[in-house]
Amino acid sequence: MKNKQIHLRNISFFALAFVILGYIVKFYPSTLAGFDSTIQSVIRGNLPSGATQFWTSITVLGNTVIILAITLILAAVFYYYKKWKMEAYFLLASFAAMGVASTALKYVYQRPRPSIEWLIDTIGYSYPSWHTASTMMIAGAVVIIVQQRMKKSMARLILQASLILIAILVAISRIYIGVHYPTDIVGGWLLAITLLQIMYPFYDQKRFEWRFQSKQK
Repeated sequence: MKNKQIHLRNISFFALAFVILGYIVKFYPSTLAGFDSTIQSVIRGNLPSGATQFWTSITVLGNTVIILAITLILAAVFYYYKKWKMEAYFLLASFAAMGVASTALKYVYQRPRPSIEWLIDTIGYSYPSWHTASTMMIAGAVVIIVQQRMKKSMARLILQASLILIAILVAISRIYIGVHYPTDIVGGWLLAITLLQIMYPFYDQKRFEWRFQSKQK
């Protein structure tokens, strides 16, 4: 009961934070201008060529095709090779949930992209950042899975830290290339954490049932 209450509290906190930020983005965007512009200036600087090449390469990792390919490959490995069937479903459901939620919310908030120099071409609305949210969502799902499945603590910690680092780098890249405000990034993270918090109990319960029924390892 205590764990359930803590979990519900976490969902409420992150969901409320996302809604509040979204409300400000929608109705009072000027109040965020100072914060956004300061972070943009710090991260972008004078756009040095070496950094530009690095960040434009990193941001590709968050492209829909790449994230989908990684998700499908990992799900196939989990399902067919490791026999972790519920883990595979959890990963696929995470991608699908983020795709639906992010797309719908972009049309709810309809935030224009930053009016600064873009280093790549893109379309669509700005809040929340799909690249940021989807990368964090899939990274977070894998972090949860390896936490339950990997026994070697050091290897597990290194893998988890690497996944979170990649998600953070993709998020920073979206600011650097000019297609997202920093608050879009925060919104993407809040959305990913909220969805993971919502989905985790269902996944964990079903995983327990399937292992008890010998439907998976």
